[in-house]
Amino acid sequence: MKRKLRMGMVGGGKDAFIGAVHRIAAFMDGKIELVCGAFSIDEQISKESGEELFVAPDRVYLNYEEMIAKESALPEGERMDFLTIVTPNFLHFGPAKLALENGFDVVEKPMTVSLDEAKELKEIIDRTGRTLCLTHTYSGYPMVKQAKAMVKDGHFGKIRKILVEYPQGWLSKLTEREGNAGAAWRADPKKSGLSLVMGDIGTHAAHLAEYVTGLRITELCADLSTFVEGRQMDDDGNVLLRFEQGAKGVLTASQISAGEENAVRIRVYGEKGGLEWANEDPNNLIIKMLDQPRQIYRTGNAYAAPYTMSSFATHNTRIPAGHPEGLLESFGNIYRNFALTVTAKREGKTPTPEQLDFPSVEDGVRGMAFVQTAVESNQSNEKWTKFIV
Repeated sequence: MKRKLRMGMVGGGKDAFIGAVHRIAAFMDGKIELVCGAFSIDEQISKESGEELFVAPDRVYLNYEEMIAKESALPEGERMDFLTIVTPNFLHFGPAKLALENGFDVVEKPMTVSLDEAKELKEIIDRTGRTLCLTHTYSGYPMVKQAKAMVKDGHFGKIRKILVEYPQGWLSKLTEREGNAGAAWRADPKKSGLSLVMGDIGTHAAHLAEYVTGLRITELCADLSTFVEGRQMDDDGNVLLRFEQGAKGVLTASQISAGEENAVRIRVYGEKGGLEWANEDPNNLIIKMLDQPRQIYRTGNAYAAPYTMSSFATHNTRIPAGHPEGLLESFGNIYRNFALTVTAKREGKTPTPEQLDFPSVEDGVRGMAFVQTAVESNQSNEKWTKFIV
């Protein structure tokens, strides 16, 4: 008998922004239910969060260790199926490792704060066969998936140039000392990892570049800066990239671009033409060919050949054309594909390529390798630093 997957959550208590986003995304398709959680290190906040979320009081736990131990002891028909981790970066590795070792799948972003930890999680997954989903949200948009399919099909010829950017402006001041809890832990090297800007948003840009093109970064040359006086970590970065098959690119990530919100954008150019997609206009995929007028592919349209949408784009399109599909829907696509994959595996079935199309542990390892390599490059006198996983 089919049933919903049972989710546990570490972090994400009341008033926590990202926890609420994860829950909305997870519940969007009716395939997941929240059954337990350790929602805060503050016992009272965790208890109140559980009440607001209608979680049974005996399944609101003091910490993730207690939750995983007690959930593991429950009958198979009652215990949680997977754990979502929505804590500051430094609190991801511990619960992820313990959950995977006890037979639970995991959803999170980031995966860890170091490459060594990321590799350790991958070793556990390789050994246990568990599933880890990394919420690189921008890969969940239908038009990003359409872009990927068109590149893969050779629509643009051999890829030459990749430009990807993620500018924000919310850390243009010393926000971490103005009572902003999210800024405070992100700007603390003990909690955030090797890099603020690359660890927080640069990994999203790097993943988007590799996801759309199918090409992996092989070398990079990074220039990281700290513009805000008194800040302990970098808040701006520019990275030259070399990819497989000779493609080259530029990645810009900034949290001091005053006035910007989350202006993620990618442009890819091949021998015959290019594409452009922007997070602030996500329903549109702009196609620019050498010998054709500019074209715009729109989410939700059933175009005739040769402009047919890919199965990956249609699989992740939720509503009729003309209605905006944004971050929450993209987030929901990642959770749905994860849920479909986990359910198929439990039923002894092979997930379809469309269902398997979500960021995985391999992406998490490459994300940590990107951060580490960017920091090493910034500190080096050499022009290029090898990207080694």
